[in-house]
Amino acid sequence: MPTPSAGKFQNHYQVLEIDPESVSETIQRAHATFAQKYHPRNSATGNAEMFDAVNLAFEVLSDPMRRREFDESKGIGQDAGGPKFNGVEFFGALGRETFLRSTILCLLYDRRRTRPSAPGVSMRTIEVMVEATAVELSSALWYLKQRGLASSDDRSSLQITADGMDFLVQEKPLLEDVMAFIKPSAIATSHERVAAAKTIGESVLSTLNHALVGTSD
Repeated sequence: MPTPSAGKFQNHYQVLEIDPESVSETIQRAHATFAQKYHPRNSATGNAEMFDAVNLAFEVLSDPMRRREFDESKGIGQDAGGPKFNGVEFFGALGRETFLRSTILCLLYDRRRTRPSAPGVSMRTIEVMVEATAVELSSALWYLKQRGLASSDDRSSLQITADGMDFLVQEKPLLEDVMAFIKPSAIATSHERVAAAKTIGESVLSTLNHALVGTSD
């Protein structure tokens, strides 16, 4: 593997030796492989410069917004003949994207409600739970972040904001529109709901205790 240029000038796809069309699972596997290979503690193949490059590539390509910005800066995915309009398909996608954004917000709100002490949801988890393409998810997340309805925490996990909660309350998305995007395997069973109820109580108590400790300082 050639040594990449430093910082933002490196080609993240070349560093991870993957195709620009690669899905998140491929990106994660490539990162795990090369991070282990180039880790400074690896006496056989350790390389601190390549280790940093691999981590940077993963940080960019695993974040939909940063990946889109990188692709645009490199002209990746752009047709040689210039942009083209999707026609009728575009209008069909308008309603679908609106419902998809509401679905993601519902997932984030549900997480905030049930796990107040750990409200973040990773991009990987969303991909597993939601029936949508990587392009659709990238577009939806870009919108939610731009509008301030969702934000990323220090681990790059997504959280709903107070504005996002208000948005859902005002819009009141329909059950059938949201559930159409949720994979059957992502819906909690009765047994899981009982376990979650116990966790909710513990999480809320833990959050309150932390708040009380902070107040007494």
